[in-house]
Amino acid sequence: FFNLEPSQCAELAEDDGLMAAFLSPTQALFNLLIPDHAADAFSPPRLSKPGSCDRLVEWLLGGLSRWDAEHFLFIAEHGYVYEHNCAFFPLFPLSLRVAAETALWPLQGVLCLRSRLLLSAALLNGLFSVLASSILYELSCAVLQCRRRALLAAILFCLTPANVFMAAAYSESMFAFLVFAAMWQLEKQRHWASMLLFSLASAVRSNGLINAGFLLYFQTKHVAFKLQKSAESRIKLYRLAQFLNWAASLVVTTAFVFLPFALFQFYAYLKFCKPSVSLDRTVPKQLLQLAVDKGYRVAASNDGKAPWCSWDLPVLYTYIQDVYWNVGFLRYFEPKQLPNFLLAAPTILLGSWAAWWYIAANPWHCLTLGLVGRKTGGMQKDSGKPAAGFSSPGVFVYMVHSTALLVFGTFCMHVQVITRFLGSSSPVLYWFSAHLLYDNEMLLQTESPSSQHEVLPCEKHSLRSSPNWSRMENPVLALLSNWRQSATLTKGILGYALSYWLLGLVLHCNFFPWT
Repeated sequence: FFNLEPSQCAELAEDDGLMAAFLSPTQALFNLLIPDHAADAFSPPRLSKPGSCDRLVEWLLGGLSRWDAEHFLFIAEHGYVYEHNCAFFPLFPLSLRVAAETALWPLQGVLCLRSRLLLSAALLNGLFSVLASSILYELSCAVLQCRRRALLAAILFCLTPANVFMAAAYSESMFAFLVFAAMWQLEKQRHWASMLLFSLASAVRSNGLINAGFLLYFQTKHVAFKLQKSAESRIKLYRLAQFLNWAASLVVTTAFVFLPFALFQFYAYLKFCKPSVSLDRTVPKQLLQLAVDKGYRVAASNDGKAPWCSWDLPVLYTYIQDVYWNVGFLRYFEPKQLPNFLLAAPTILLGSWAAWWYIAANPWHCLTLGLVGRKTGGMQKDSGKPAAGFSSPGVFVYMVHSTALLVFGTFCMHVQVITRFLGSSSPVLYWFSAHLLYDNEMLLQTESPSSQHEVLPCEKHSLRSSPNWSRMENPVLALLSNWRQSATLTKGILGYALSYWLLGLVLHCNFFPWT
């Protein structure tokens, strides 16, 4: 289905696998040496008595079950018991439960269900992360038209500042895998496969809904170019048919991507607003007591309907974000949140710089939304060919998507999550970082300046088959090994990624606030 060469998978799996292999013992060490912070986070009781093997799994992987990971593991084990659990979408916890009951079924004699779920999360996220990096390489080749920048972007994804969330029991790795795969299928003009993958992504995270814009844009662009070609024919009937076909496609596409979200909200409505409808088994007494102690609303309880049940459009997700986490426009702009803004500042700066740089490089293309034939924007100097690299016209829709997420995350969300929010949703940060490294680092420029922007085909080539890069097995490792000779910008980008990678392990795995 993905048509990946074994050498490509092996090479990126080696880079990503080394990081994952280092992460697990490192977080276990930090989790052992540093006392956990007494955070006011969701912490449900354990209903089964842990054995010696359970304690071993908890010691090795317990740091990966912090903060929101507790919600995912709880949902996978008990279902949607509490109202605020419904902020976490079902595909990832369902996958954990399936893996724990199938692949890890032989371990049920020595591990309880929660330990198997935690182990499933570590294994699945390792797999999803490796697949995502491989698919990001293919996507980058298709969009950037340059294998070198594509390789850099894929390796930078392995070093993402949000790495701890890619390994922990969070849905980021699965989401990145589905989104990158959907984008790649769309670039290969496989619209139905892309629509299916985007639909699955919307069953993983709520921001998957915005990905419907990719399908709408590509369909609109296709119709716009057809109408421009047929403008001189003056066949009104043909143009009307094209318009009607386009309108129908937009409706079907949007409905298909939004379907998992709508079904999940309908499920939540039946569960929390219709006490007569029984969707789950009886809630254990320990969990009911936790609801009493913490004030959680239990499904189909007798204390009256929740306020959102009487809305004209009862969407529980919106209610949870508003009431439980105080998410809304400018609500996070308080003096006490300044440290969180500083924590998110590198991502905000990098994302804003990427948007400004692309607009400056392609003013005509951005002004016409890429729907009008090229004039001067998006071209290489002294050539009629489309520009390669980050200035490629194909980057436009990804740049719009990334900027929309950046603006929304900065002004309407808990700003510290913007690092993993963008890092798992868009390839733009990795593309722009690769662009900055490649264009400003002399160690990576192995050819003459006139051929630096040469369009290099991606199909049927190994990652290391690029001319003059065959000896550079990992360009990022080469930069790190020549740290003193590296440019200041290189030190800034790699220093940011590595420092956040390490700080994430230290802080997140011990219940300290992180991104």
